[in-house]
Amino acid sequence: MKKTMKKLFAFGMAGMMAAGLAGCSGSTQETTVAASVTEAQADTQAGESAASQTDGAYAVTAPVEITFATQDVGTTAYVYASTMANLFTDAFPNGSVIDVTTTSPGGVGSPVILENNQCNVTISNGAPAKWACETGILGNPPTENVRGLAGGLDKAILNVIFTQSFVDKTGITTVEELVAQKYPVRIAVKSSGAFGELACNKVLEVLGVSYEDVESWGGSVTQTGSDAIVSLLKDGKADMTIDHIAPGQSATSELCMTADMYFPQLSDDTLEKLTKEGFDYTVIPAGTWSGQDAEIKTVGSPQVILVSAELDDATVYTMTKALCENTQTLVNASAALEAFNPETAWEPIKLGAPIHPGAEAYYKEMGYME
Repeated sequence: MKKTMKKLFAFGMAGMMAAGLAGCSGSTQETTVAASVTEAQADTQAGESAASQTDGAYAVTAPVEITFATQDVGTTAYVYASTMANLFTDAFPNGSVIDVTTTSPGGVGSPVILENNQCNVTISNGAPAKWACETGILGNPPTENVRGLAGGLDKAILNVIFTQSFVDKTGITTVEELVAQKYPVRIAVKSSGAFGELACNKVLEVLGVSYEDVESWGGSVTQTGSDAIVSLLKDGKADMTIDHIAPGQSATSELCMTADMYFPQLSDDTLEKLTKEGFDYTVIPAGTWSGQDAEIKTVGSPQVILVSAELDDATVYTMTKALCENTQTLVNASAALEAFNPETAWEPIKLGAPIHPGAEAYYKEMGYME
């Protein structure tokens, strides 16, 4: 658990700077320490008046306490959350606390813990957020209190790979062709409930088939972890995989560098159907994977910040403003966040969930949405 408190940080830094200067000569030491303390006090005063910089109905005038649920320390999601928590704390009055907890199960389950009041803020992906709100997810009923703050945080891709040996043996080069022929394909996919597995399921669903259909053709669907999927494909025990990942994901990079893979292109019709399921158009640039010489059109569902509908408009407005006006800080923390564009962060395809009124107010104020 990480608590971010700006006032303590400011005076703590001043104290450390004073201690570090203890070996300096008298007048220089006193002048430097005094300057450091003055700077710290200025930072504190800036924090105390941060809310007053936002005029009108969206000024936050009292300290806030927010629980931001994310995944384990060391994960990409944790880097995102801790960076954003610092931005949010700086934007709120002094004494505000953003408590970053590692209680989130990840993109698919995040809307559920938000709905169950286990946190006020979390990170998910746009498509699962849409599914959670509209039909429910992971056996849960549709959510009522999940709202979107900003989407399109990073770049994510729906990735389809065949083994080259499968293509050589069958002559099949597309998923649509495979389905039309009802070929007994062997699919290796993430474990049930993972976003990669749900993405695979959605591809088959929009093509009108299911795992049961694949098995009825004489094929198989093996649900397992990333390392096992790589081994199955390398060892010729699986023919294909479908996943939802970041470009350059290590397991797929290893697979493509150590085995001959083929990269099928989903049809325009299939891609359009997937956008109706909450995915957004994107591309896989040529050279993303070893042996992938051409750009591939695909879809993806980047990460999104979700908040509780119970958070007041001023709080969410302030968070949205802090996020959108400090994009370089985000990029400094993770290059993947370079994809974040405040001008489009409000779009329904990126949020998945209904937009929070506080976030909507900021985007309208900036002229990003009407």
